[in-house]
Amino acid sequence: MDLFKKCNDFTRADEIKKTGLYPYFRAIEENEGPVVHIEGREMIMAGSNNYLGLTAHPKVKEASIKAIEHYGTGCSGSRYLTGTLKLHEELEEKMAKFFGVEAVLLYSTGYQTGQGVIPTIVQRGEYVISDKDNHASIQIATMMARGMSADLLRYKHNDMNDLERILKKIPKETPKLIVSDGVFSTGGEIVELDKLVALAKEYNARTLIDDAHAVGVIGKGGRGTPSEFNLVDDVDLTMGTFSKTFASLGGFICGKAKVIDYIKHHSSALIFSASPTPASVAAAMAALEVLEAEPWRVDKLVANAEYMRKGLTELGFDVAEGRTGIVPVFVKKDEIALQMWRNLYDRGVFVNVFVPPGVPEGRQMLRTSYMATHEEHHLAKIVKVFKEVGTELGLI
Repeated sequence: MDLFKKCNDFTRADEIKKTGLYPYFRAIEENEGPVVHIEGREMIMAGSNNYLGLTAHPKVKEASIKAIEHYGTGCSGSRYLTGTLKLHEELEEKMAKFFGVEAVLLYSTGYQTGQGVIPTIVQRGEYVISDKDNHASIQIATMMARGMSADLLRYKHNDMNDLERILKKIPKETPKLIVSDGVFSTGGEIVELDKLVALAKEYNARTLIDDAHAVGVIGKGGRGTPSEFNLVDDVDLTMGTFSKTFASLGGFICGKAKVIDYIKHHSSALIFSASPTPASVAAAMAALEVLEAEPWRVDKLVANAEYMRKGLTELGFDVAEGRTGIVPVFVKKDEIALQMWRNLYDRGVFVNVFVPPGVPEGRQMLRTSYMATHEEHHLAKIVKVFKEVGTELGLI
């Protein structure tokens, strides 16, 4: 059988494109934050992870431009060799201070961070225990650890009883790492971190929390899940991304200085990858400074998401409870999800559609997400359009 047979046999995307309902890879022509231009039309963006609306902030853009003028466009090497700039170290120091940790290490992408950390920390004869709904980057990272002879176990989504059931089966003296999203990327739920940390202490496990969708959203001044639960000193490692709240590109890992130093000298994903570009690092640093100076943005984001959560629920949609920037609307069938996306799109509202295998069967959804820069007239229009489309499709 030819290696590429699977590629030639893949027709699902083409079939959906013929119906006009294909929702992916839509090119954005202009991006002002809450409003974008796609295919020559103005759209309200209700699907971005630009939570604090900082990608268009003048200070963030200016910092990126100045970094290019000073350092050039790239580093042309890994952090391990010729790719470390003073800029990298400055951002790491500022982030460590912001999060209240001993040390921070930057990675070139958020997706890469988990793959750089988990297989480096969890090795032969040790265990990684992962929430079944963790982000795809975590799932791949845990499988990489298993490929290096670590043991991989998964527990039911945010189910601390099931986590304890698994922990009881592993000898207490065996090294183990519990990994969970802080805010889960599809449903927007928050991990039960207090219970997870208590179990980790009881069963002699270390913890890693992925705060990609939590920083800038929950916690004191947007400091994420450990801050939200007052457990900053009790969580061993926290990772995140610059591609959301920090309006840039890249990833980071926070923890004790000795642990971060070990990762720095053993992580293949760090040692063999080109370092984050000057423009990306400078933009993230400027975004951090805006976040610290303007904590009202976190409150505005949460208020905007709550406005939408309440409005869509009152219309009769099946909306997940929560208090993050993610507001999913469940529709339970592929064809309804795709048609609803198209009807919203045609009326000038852009959202994300999730169908299997991205979500389990029966959890098909329109995932909406909000920014601090959405104004009430943007939100009111989104609610109005959802009402029109939901009525047309018989959902409300």
